[in-house]
Amino acid sequence: MQMKQNSTKSINRLQLHQQLLDILPTELILYREEDLRPYECDALSAYRQLPLIVVLPETTKQIQKILSFCNDINLPVVARGAGTGLSGGALPNQQGLLLSLAKLTKIISIDADLRTACVQPGVRNLAISQAVEHLGLFYAPDPSSQIACTIGGNVAENSGGVHCLKYGLTVHNIQQIKIVTIAGELITIGGAGLDSSGYDLLALMTGSEGMLGVIVEVSVKLLPKPECTQTLLAPFDDISKAGAAVANIISAGIIPAGLEMMDQLAIQAAEAFVHAGYPTDAAAILLCEIDGSELEVSAHTEAVCELLKQSGATEVRKAKDAQQRMTFWKGRKAAFPAVGRISPDYYCMDGTIPRKSLAYVLQTMAEIAQQYELAIANVFHAGDGNLHPLILYDANVPGELARAEELGAKILQLCIKVGGTITGEHGVGIEKLDQMCVQFEPVELAQFHAVKAAFDPKALLNPGKAVPSLHRCAEFGAMHVHNGKLSHPELERF
Repeated sequence: MQMKQNSTKSINRLQLHQQLLDILPTELILYREEDLRPYECDALSAYRQLPLIVVLPETTKQIQKILSFCNDINLPVVARGAGTGLSGGALPNQQGLLLSLAKLTKIISIDADLRTACVQPGVRNLAISQAVEHLGLFYAPDPSSQIACTIGGNVAENSGGVHCLKYGLTVHNIQQIKIVTIAGELITIGGAGLDSSGYDLLALMTGSEGMLGVIVEVSVKLLPKPECTQTLLAPFDDISKAGAAVANIISAGIIPAGLEMMDQLAIQAAEAFVHAGYPTDAAAILLCEIDGSELEVSAHTEAVCELLKQSGATEVRKAKDAQQRMTFWKGRKAAFPAVGRISPDYYCMDGTIPRKSLAYVLQTMAEIAQQYELAIANVFHAGDGNLHPLILYDANVPGELARAEELGAKILQLCIKVGGTITGEHGVGIEKLDQMCVQFEPVELAQFHAVKAAFDPKALLNPGKAVPSLHRCAEFGAMHVHNGKLSHPELERF
């Protein structure tokens, strides 16, 4: 099939629609404004813009033809899963094509002996565990949005979840992926074995935010369901005590399946929403889940209960059955929408810090938030130091969104200051580009751009995301340079 060699400067929406009809039936192409509107943003809804056109392919061959066509005419492409991302990674390009993978929803195969499943990128995270439950298996990564988020998006962002402390992130739970390059080539990365030789391209692709290729197939690892599971809930009258409890549990050599913390504002919002039985007068609660053999769970539960009490827990509740265990977790899983009920808008941050800095960072965040006169609800994966501060604001009040973003930037800079990183699982997207300039040196950013160029020489895949230009960093640095280094005066006094 011959494609016209146009440039995007000379192509308009109607022309593009006509050309794409050579690849897709008309019902799989959206070009009217009212049809494009649902794709104007992902879950970072403060930023919105319409794509030039949206396509919904149903096969890998269609995706290959679409990408080859876009490469020929230099048309930017943004791949989109379920749109649950929180960093603007799926924000459309106004002069580009949005490639939705929503129709690729097949579970291709399940191998109970090898404990693997091969799925298309549009399969929901939770659907994998549901499909293998009768085999006594499950898929470990469980983001809070797992009922809606898709496995392709999980790979693109390297998502985690409440059980990532023990079972790892997406990168630790996949064996092989198939991607389509911008030139339309289908490439297999990884293999059927637990390890493969050569460069670790599987890890490179996981978390690459759609900048290197479009994921069309994923082989995930499945695990046996634990013989026994126990969930504990421990309230604290001081959030720093809860932080110390986390360190004490890990220091004792116990790795819980999940170890989550919520502060008082998040507790109150979640309790009002789902009625999980949380103590609303607590300064913080820890949710600790222990799984394994009955003997292991019994011994670790006893040890953790004692450590929680020694760390200052006002009580320790044990889930008496599976129903109560699910109720404990329901409050945590529903924390983000629950906070949405108490504030017109909220800005969800994502940074990772060393566990030893937990109490210090929480205290410092509270002090910075007070300066900005904005409240923060904290919900996070305490076991691995992945913070999710929810900054409450009202977009209808002039200047509040800008203040919330500035406060979020200070929180990320604080994470860097204590030896952490600017993202744990939400990715960089458009949200954290300036903070990339703080975390990485120009030579490191140059290497990132070199990797991008190796896979996508024309920079057509998800352009302007994840890795800032060196020019942008130079401009950012010019505003924040002190004695030759990026400086953050707001943090120096801490």
